[in-house]
Amino acid sequence: MTTEGSDVILARMMSLHPKIIDLTLDRVWRLLEALDHPERKLPPVIHAAGTNGKGSTLAMIRAGYEGAGKVVHAYTSPHLARFHERIRVAGELIPEAELSAVLDECWTANGGESITYFEITTCAAFLAFARTPADVTLMETGLGGRLDATNVFERPALTVITPISLDHQQFLGETLAAIAGEKAGILKRGVPCVVGPQPSEVMDVIEARAERLGAPLLAHGQHWQVWEERGRLVFQDEHGLMDLPLPNLPGAHQIENAGAALAALRHLGLGDAACEAAVTRAEWPARMQRLRRGPLVESAPGVELWLDGGHNPAAGEALAKHLATLPERPTHLICGMLNTKDIAGYLRPLAGHAASLTAVSIPGEANTLPADETARVAASVGLRAGEAGSVTGALAEIVAQEPEARVLICGSLYLAGSILRENG
Repeated sequence: MTTEGSDVILARMMSLHPKIIDLTLDRVWRLLEALDHPERKLPPVIHAAGTNGKGSTLAMIRAGYEGAGKVVHAYTSPHLARFHERIRVAGELIPEAELSAVLDECWTANGGESITYFEITTCAAFLAFARTPADVTLMETGLGGRLDATNVFERPALTVITPISLDHQQFLGETLAAIAGEKAGILKRGVPCVVGPQPSEVMDVIEARAERLGAPLLAHGQHWQVWEERGRLVFQDEHGLMDLPLPNLPGAHQIENAGAALAALRHLGLGDAACEAAVTRAEWPARMQRLRRGPLVESAPGVELWLDGGHNPAAGEALAKHLATLPERPTHLICGMLNTKDIAGYLRPLAGHAASLTAVSIPGEANTLPADETARVAASVGLRAGEAGSVTGALAEIVAQEPEARVLICGSLYLAGSILRENG
């Protein structure tokens, strides 16, 4: 057994392939065969893909299962503060000793062959899940679906496709239809799929693939509906009407995510207690998360401080809609983004809801957009923009002007992760 810590092994794994992202399943199948196919030994799998909302939806499904007394494995990405967040074994973050052991086993079985970081660590998650009993395995795609390292299940219990929009075009295609084709690659012959709200061109692609595979769809607007009414969440499907509390994850978009989670739980036979737990107990960091403690909060005690990791135009739209529902208060953005994102598309919806934007570079991230470039794009879409050397510095500048402002740190999950690590 290895005596190295997981951080050391993970750092070594980064050197196994020249590209961080290189979509194919050949390397994964090779390693899984060397590991005696742990992916075939998992509890029933719910496999989710989509551009926005898949993490939140799976968090609600997990809360529902756990509310019904079930034991859940869950695999999500990326992590925010620590890699261990990606692998939740039987309801708990994977312990350091177990993580180091499965990583080392995958390293040895791989034999120095070329394989990406995401691929080899996904195989490590499969090993951990295969060795611990559970009632269900929740599996989130990393990127796309068709060639994603998680797409190795011949017959999952259920697939889920959350809203699809433009993102990662350099890997998935330049059009919504092309991206939808990649995401719909998780559909399996005869396996039902819950589908969240989609543009018509996306739905056409999903329906065509589902028809070819004989995969029954449980689609928003056709087989289930969800809406807010008088401060409650109302859900309706073929099983009847449910009246539930609003999701504890904030934002109007979480109502639609909750609908997909409820459709999945009801289809899989879970009852009212599971459905109520799904909307009231789910936790998902850096999705419009209110920061209430830590050094950053203590440095600005009068500020209402929020954190969100959304980073594409659809996320900007959702964030803008949520800001519009909050009590009136001067709102300032502290924003850092990656240079691969549609910066203007993300910021444009926010321009009407923020008094200012202070741009920062994401600390320790090679692909960060420089702060001056983020500020330039922000100004071009109508935001009053400046820049700062750090989030701490940006917050201090805002507080000096408006000590009781609302401040939203946003633009990237990598920025959100650095905040969660530092603000502990």
